Amino acid sequence: MTPHILLINPNSSQATSDMMHAIAHRSAAGRVEVETVTASRSPGMIVTPEQLAASAPQVVELGAAHGGHCAGIIVSAFGDPGLADLRRKVAVPVVGICEASMIEASQGGRRFAVATSTPDLVEAIGQRAHDLGLAHLYTGIRCTQGDPVALAADPALLIEALAGAVRQCIELDGAEAVIIGGGPLGEAAEQLRLIFDTPVLGPIPCAVERIIGLIGQTSAVSEAV
Repeated sequence: MTPHILLINPNSSQATSDMMHAIAHRSAAGRVEVETVTASRSPGMIVTPEQLAASAPQVVELGAAHGGHCAGIIVSAFGDPGLADLRRKVAVPVVGICEASMIEASQGGRRFAVATSTPDLVEAIGQRAHDLGLAHLYTGIRCTQGDPVALAADPALLIEALAGAVRQCIELDGAEAVIIGGGPLGEAAEQLRLIFDTPVLGPIPCAVERIIGLIGQTSAVSEAV
């Protein structure tokens, strides 16, 4: 039986879960299967620190309920809600999409930035860079204008707005890699990667690569023992 990873969408939107699942499935193709579960007690799109914090308990519940049946878990909200608590609850590797993308973006000492549509989460995102010991490489965050939920509902406008934020990260802040900061922005990240010469990272593929690597390390240790 092919091992599978569990992707938890802390946002309550099933459409967002379907999009995230498709991206993760493409990224993991031929290596692991992907199962996706969706939170039920959060808004359709998490856009405030309060919503981010409130989503954490159900992330832990969902991960703990499925942790005995999967090889690894991805927390797919850009703020990694419940990540530390979930790691303490399960025996399999757990990664967050913010954590994974910042680690990837900083490889080789690259200076990196975040482009996103959720200005109220700027502080929470910056805190993740600090927590990961990457603050010295983090050039900051650039946000789109307007309501993030309305913007997410218009894919063409979202890509245009995020492209402007990415351009500011590169041209004004000197970023050598730019992360598109948000699980619900995953499809836009796929499109934006094709526009810029500077690396533009989607957080979901970064998380898939990181969890597969961690699963491989865990398997190697188990075999050695």
